Amino acid sequence: MSLSGEAEKLTASRPDLIFHLAAIVSGEAEADFDKGYRINLDATRNLFEAIRKLGNYKPRIIFTSSIAVFGAPFPEFIGDEFFTTPLTSYGTQKAIGELLLSDYSRRGIFDGIGLRLPTICVRPGKPNKAASGFFSGIIREPLSGAEAVLPVAEDVRHWHASPRSAIGFLMHAAGLDTALLGNRRNITLPGLSCTVAEQIEALGRVAGQKFVRLIRREPDPTIVRIVSGWPRNFAPERALALGFKSETSFDDIIRVHIDDELGGKLPA
Repeated sequence: MSLSGEAEKLTASRPDLIFHLAAIVSGEAEADFDKGYRINLDATRNLFEAIRKLGNYKPRIIFTSSIAVFGAPFPEFIGDEFFTTPLTSYGTQKAIGELLLSDYSRRGIFDGIGLRLPTICVRPGKPNKAASGFFSGIIREPLSGAEAVLPVAEDVRHWHASPRSAIGFLMHAAGLDTALLGNRRNITLPGLSCTVAEQIEALGRVAGQKFVRLIRREPDPTIVRIVSGWPRNFAPERALALGFKSETSFDDIIRVHIDDELGGKLPA
């Protein structure tokens, strides 16, 4: 079935609320140009068009965008007025999706909200092809008793929120009064700025040094290049004023992972 046919099938029941999370991740989109645009851009446009074709139907659609829509050079804190200049294909695809979301909402086709998610950490499950995957891997793998590879320097700084916060973002957006957004439908969400070194220090405090010793340094030039253009810190005043919330310490992010994914217990 074509992507457009699948979108029409999914919207045929006219759901009132749609969470659009489907995408391929940053590293895969960078490695496979055609696949990235086919999945991250074309499939998004097909979903929007499937809604438009139904007529007399205006659902709420929550589009998961990314802080990858921003590109270096950056100020110390990226504010709500900072422009989008993505430096990866993934970020470009998400930025185009944001523009489409705004225009389809302006035209009254649906009631859209775009959420620029921080890097979600600690991601559960197995590693994927996201360039940001190591941020989770250096916590998740040691806490499961396995070795983790760190492909970048420890002074790399990034913007994080937990999976629990991500669910909170989505649910809050589902009930948000979009009249408060006006024509600015895309929101940079709150998170926590910290370095890789601070992540590792938090792991030691929360779980112990034996887990820290499972992290192996192995630089990866491709990952280093991609990460060098990513944002590091934000001042998301608009999202905070709208009621979005996240963690304020990386210790808390690790504790969320231990509670939600490990049953509150560390491996022996």
